Amino acid sequence: MVSEDLLERARSGDESAFGRLVEAHRRELEVHCYRMLGSLQDAEDVLQETFLAAWQSLGGFEGRSSVRTWLYRIATNRCLNARRSASRRPRTAAPELDMTRPEPSRLGEVVWLEPYPDLLLDGLPGGAAGPEARYELRESVSLAFITALQLLPARQRAVLVMRDVLGFRSAEVAAMLETTEQAVSSALKRARAALNRRPDDDDSRPGEAIGEGDRRRPPAPDSPEEREIVSLLTEAWEAADIEGILALLSEDVWLRMPPLPLEYHGRDRAGAFFDDVVFRGGRRYRFVPTRANGSPAFGVYLRDPRGGDAHATGLLVADLSGFRVDVLTRFGNELLPHFGLPRSLPDH
Repeated sequence: MVSEDLLERARSGDESAFGRLVEAHRRELEVHCYRMLGSLQDAEDVLQETFLAAWQSLGGFEGRSSVRTWLYRIATNRCLNARRSASRRPRTAAPELDMTRPEPSRLGEVVWLEPYPDLLLDGLPGGAAGPEARYELRESVSLAFITALQLLPARQRAVLVMRDVLGFRSAEVAAMLETTEQAVSSALKRARAALNRRPDDDDSRPGEAIGEGDRRRPPAPDSPEEREIVSLLTEAWEAADIEGILALLSEDVWLRMPPLPLEYHGRDRAGAFFDDVVFRGGRRYRFVPTRANGSPAFGVYLRDPRGGDAHATGLLVADLSGFRVDVLTRFGNELLPHFGLPRSLPDH
């Protein structure tokens, strides 16, 4: 609840009061922008635009909705504008691999995807946001779900997030998007159908297996079962034990590496990629555990055969299905600081 005194002081130009007014919602709004955009850096940028717009339009806020709902309205529309805007920060070209690599199973579409640190999820409610929400926090920030969202048309994405993740009522969503409840219901129906579509061959697009029963529930975060998988994967990777790594993967495992569009499906292709690319020439690594998108993740460091520092080569996120790794997604070095990870490690 926001006191009328605080609101009035903010309206009168008190920046400190405005900060208190919006700061309580910062984390959840950033996560909302991340769901909408699939990029942590874009989410941070749009969140700043949201707060600036809120400050500039605070005088027109009449209190018909809560401050939280009002901020979500601004943030959602800023995210939609970011997708449409021709002036949006251009994507850098995907780097080329400087070595021979196996033929991929397919080319991915969501090359702008970035991981989200679990550290930034602290303080958010762990369950569903409201009685009408369908997704709990862990599922709603998973890489599979975020990827699936990015493949939806932007308005459908906004409606599904606000209805099924955040639990806003249809009338509230219609007001936020300046449309009708009928249009909201229609967009939600189409978005749900897209997310619940089951794959029927190896060419299915990521996110089409989000329906109930398609994936086995992963172990609880930091449970003994999850810790065992993390320990075994770390041990096998640091030992360059490809067979040991493959034994931890599901038969239908996917390897992904945005912004490279390459995607590899199945243990055989994963094994070929490990042999030809990851561990070529006797390469050895160190793993530093962290968490991203509700899943185990690792800072990956290439060891120097001459005994020098190990240098970061990226961040690896392991999505689990049951007690196997279902998806391995490798990201670049640029977001390591968000995870509190250094660029290099001393040899030991």
